[in-house]
Amino acid sequence: MPANQHHALPYTISFSATIDAEVEQTILDGLNAYNDAITGYQDRQVLSVVVRDRDSQRVLGGAMGRTSLGLLFLDLFYLPAALRGLGLGSQVLAQFEEEGRRRGCASAVLYTISFQAPEFYERRGWRRFGEIACSPEGTSRVFMSKTL
Repeated sequence: MPANQHHALPYTISFSATIDAEVEQTILDGLNAYNDAITGYQDRQVLSVVVRDRDSQRVLGGAMGRTSLGLLFLDLFYLPAALRGLGLGSQVLAQFEEEGRRRGCASAVLYTISFQAPEFYERRGWRRFGEIACSPEGTSRVFMSKTL
């Protein structure tokens, strides 16, 4: 049989513009089980450092990520404009990094966008290790790491 012909397989492949909980959990559980079998241990944990309004306790911003296989991943970091420049971002980042160290992480990684905050991270010891152009014109994704 030619390489481009296949037996009919009992599977379908579909596209979606959403990710439902079953899809996310199946992929996450499968990948985690594979990684655990290869590495022999499981150390993944989610991590958040949250800024709240003192009176209402409403969440205003913060950082989210995870630790896994000795790496700290900073996935999302946001503070509203009114809270920037007050030192809160530096405090959030410092707490995030410190928790990564406490969990045994030796390095941290993140990506940001050129119009977001690469200089903020660089002033705090992060270094660029890659950049990929994206839209709009003149914009790029900036990949950064830091030794903890």
